Amino acid sequence: MTKLQQGGNYETPLVDRGTRGRTALRIVLLALVLIGVAAAFVVFQNALDNQVVLGLLGILAMVGIFFLVSSLIGLVEVMPQSRSDGLARDFLANHPDGILITDAKGRIVYANAAYGRMTGANRPNNVQSVETLLSRTRESTEALYRLTTALREGREGHEEFRLLQPLGRATGNGAGAHWYRLKAGLLAPADGKNRSRQLDIWQITEITSERDDQERFFRELQNAIDYLDHAPVGFFSAGKKGELFYINATLAEWLGLDLTKFVPRSLSIADLVAGEGMALIQSVQPAPGLKRTETLDLDLRRANGQSLPVRLVHSVSSMRDGAPGESRSVVLTRPRGGEGDQSASAMRFTRFFNNTPMAIASVDGNGKILRINAPFLKLFAGVVSRDDVEAGAELEKIANEATRPQLMQALAAAKDRQGDIPPIDSRHPGDENRYVRFYVNAVIDESDEAPEEAAIIYAVETTEQKALETQMAQTQKLNAVGTLAGGIAHDFNNVLTAILLSSDHLLLQARPSDASFADLMEIKRNANRAAVLVRQLLAFSRKQTMRPAVLNLTDVVGDLRMLVERLISGTNVKLEVDYGRDLWAVRTDLSQFEQVLINLCVNARDAMPQGGTILIKTRNVTAEEAAGFHQADLPAEELVMVEVADSGTGIAPDIMDKIFEPFFTTKEVGKGTGLGLSMVYGIVKQSGGYIYPESEVGRGTSFRIFLPRHIVEQPAAGSDAAGQTGSGVAQQPAPARIVSAPPSDDLDLTGNSAVVLLVEDEEAVRRGGKRMLETRGYTVHEAGSGTEALEIMEELDGAVDIVVSDVVMPEMDGPTLLTELRKTYPDLKFIFVSGYAEDAFARNLPADAKFGFLPKPFSLKQLAVAVREMLDSE
Repeated sequence: MTKLQQGGNYETPLVDRGTRGRTALRIVLLALVLIGVAAAFVVFQNALDNQVVLGLLGILAMVGIFFLVSSLIGLVEVMPQSRSDGLARDFLANHPDGILITDAKGRIVYANAAYGRMTGANRPNNVQSVETLLSRTRESTEALYRLTTALREGREGHEEFRLLQPLGRATGNGAGAHWYRLKAGLLAPADGKNRSRQLDIWQITEITSERDDQERFFRELQNAIDYLDHAPVGFFSAGKKGELFYINATLAEWLGLDLTKFVPRSLSIADLVAGEGMALIQSVQPAPGLKRTETLDLDLRRANGQSLPVRLVHSVSSMRDGAPGESRSVVLTRPRGGEGDQSASAMRFTRFFNNTPMAIASVDGNGKILRINAPFLKLFAGVVSRDDVEAGAELEKIANEATRPQLMQALAAAKDRQGDIPPIDSRHPGDENRYVRFYVNAVIDESDEAPEEAAIIYAVETTEQKALETQMAQTQKLNAVGTLAGGIAHDFNNVLTAILLSSDHLLLQARPSDASFADLMEIKRNANRAAVLVRQLLAFSRKQTMRPAVLNLTDVVGDLRMLVERLISGTNVKLEVDYGRDLWAVRTDLSQFEQVLINLCVNARDAMPQGGTILIKTRNVTAEEAAGFHQADLPAEELVMVEVADSGTGIAPDIMDKIFEPFFTTKEVGKGTGLGLSMVYGIVKQSGGYIYPESEVGRGTSFRIFLPRHIVEQPAAGSDAAGQTGSGVAQQPAPARIVSAPPSDDLDLTGNSAVVLLVEDEEAVRRGGKRMLETRGYTVHEAGSGTEALEIMEELDGAVDIVVSDVVMPEMDGPTLLTELRKTYPDLKFIFVSGYAEDAFARNLPADAKFGFLPKPFSLKQLAVAVREMLDSE
């Protein structure tokens, strides 16, 4: 080992086992030279008399002495180092960090002078390994253990640790802690195989000053954040999409936000801004790659929902491609009282101006837009921007091309200071499916601040209002057509009933072999066909007879699936069914609802001549989901939805409003009556449901049917099987109804001299019914109205077994007649005949009223069955 030396800018290493090896080699070589000279002297001693030889030996001796001295003082090296080795030695020796190299067994191979100064070693024999130095404190021991483990695994690494005393000192002044960074590296042999020749390189650096700088910077940063948090103004920063990264404590206190619960990106600017203020913020759009700062007066939203009027200094940057960048905003509260009265009044007006629900713009006499508010920017987004207004946008830009002349005429009237300018309805200039109503008011009192103002333009979006008006008009139209269809069906039913009764009477008198028999059968067949059309009209008018029952639509659709598949067989149309889980019950007529689904599926099949898919989907719809459909008449309650969708040709928008009208069809002549969808509409409405079509030409059509959820009421506690409640009061019996089903073959349809009072205002029906009943052996009394029937009952002193009455009659209708007769004859049997639905009049009768019902048109046999069954009933 050499002693620690310093000479100029060069420092020799404290420990260098390579230097000691080279010194030993020089001594050996010198000894060999001397031995060689001595040997030569012995060999050539007899020739020493030769002066030449003596001269040569003298020269050799002088060279040997010079080499010996030069080797000792380091002037000459027997095996000189390469230049790169010298540079490496100089780099390590002069490195400011302490460097220690050890072999695989932990023995010190090299230590530079900086390592000696840092560890307190002033002599080579005082140099300590890192294990010895760092095993005294827990922090350094843990760091050393992690690095040693890494070296054993062939990995390099570094650790930082803190010591209370500097390295190599047992005591100190205790003035603060000392920080060190220890790095561990590997110097593998050239072949990479001999592990015993691997060297470990340790580099240790004192980083106390660096840590002090970091802590000082952190303290300064904390102070800056504290200053920003408690500044007398609010501040927030947001990302490209408006997500909030930072809110200072002042703004959080103003808004009532808990900063301890705030998470970056959990809120957006839109969550803080009230009213239409976002339209103002979004209007600040800098040029690509630049920044823009604007001052905006708007309201922020407190946590309790209250508004906070503020002035916002909003700075936003833009990306090079023009996309919005990050933003920084300073929030100022508006001054109150004192010197700020005038400014406060102006800001108060700005607040009202920007928070009104109407879009407002002031224009000059030439139609140039001067000022706009936030709702204006929102309503005409994509048409007019803040920059357009500053550049002098024209009023014509916000009007649809068809209404621009009207708007300019209204502006001319306002410029002339005329009042009562009628509003102008226009389509939105940027979207033909939106509607806007403009109100133009003249500026009477010119302002010193804006003497050029000629008119104030107010704009309100009326898209929803237009949709409601259209829907209401369509509903009124369908209701009117339904009323008309119902009236026609009532009269037509009377005509068909007379035809059927007359044909039945003639068929009783004719034989199958008669020439007229076939004609009579043809008359009856066509009358029955007409009766089917009448029932479809009644379905549309919601006056057909229905037998509602509690149904599970999963079972209904499942049972109907095979029938629908047969209807679409032979085509390229396939059926898919998506059943909803745990479907709620509904209450409707099973056969009628099956007809609804069949009609929709047949229409879907016909709309896909090239093939496609029919999808029937069912699911429950909660009240919240129902409100989300945005249908004006759809209530926010629990519903069951049935959707029938196809991938066919679709329905053109211009005929969408007509598809439910009777006799409207797009099919070829002879391929449809135009009553299919009208019947669907009527059945759904009569079931208390709703139906909405959606279609896109070329992509298909879907019909969504919503039926109210039916909740089956559980029996009250204490009720028994006999229908007695716990209080002992019997429940009211349901009205008796007779279904016009075909009679059994063994049913006796003769009258057996029973007395029938037939009440019918249509003479042909009354006369036919009287004649038919008399042929069955009944005694029939006829009356043309309810009042006349009461007089006949009084004349007969109540000697009537059964009353058969029409429902709709002049002076007194059938239900009123039943009510009056029950006062005197409570047990009198009664049958109603009508083309309208039974429920249409039954709801107005007493709950305990017993009656039968026979829908028109009816045949002789159906009339005889109804009378016979009612007479035989208890």
